[in-house]
Amino acid sequence: MLDRLYASLPEKTKKHERFQLPEADSFQQGNKTIVKNFTPIVKALNRDIGHATKYLAKETATNAIIDETGRLVLNGRFSNRQINDLIKSYINQFVICPECKRPDTNITEKQGIKMLHCEACGAISAVKGL
Repeated sequence: MLDRLYASLPEKTKKHERFQLPEADSFQQGNKTIVKNFTPIVKALNRDIGHATKYLAKETATNAIIDETGRLVLNGRFSNRQINDLIKSYINQFVICPECKRPDTNITEKQGIKMLHCEACGAISAVKGL
């Protein structure tokens, strides 16, 4: 029975490579902080760009927009380390499965409650915030 269960798992859950945390490439321009590679980071995490933008705006307590080139523009001066720490916090809260610690998750909504559904282990857990 265990062999049948293992055979029915998706291919990406059988792989054991480490999850590579994406690094933000940001710079400050005047009183704004611009993250040049924000769109590729969000795509690598398999999340909605609006959700990630809203999270960063809330955590920095400032306005955040996506410009026409796909860069994140934050009002205020934030270091590259601060931006990377916020992205790491977002990943821990909204991407990594709390049970198996894999990034193969999706955010779904059940009865108005946002749930983190893991494709690797099948765990479902409620998501705090946003």
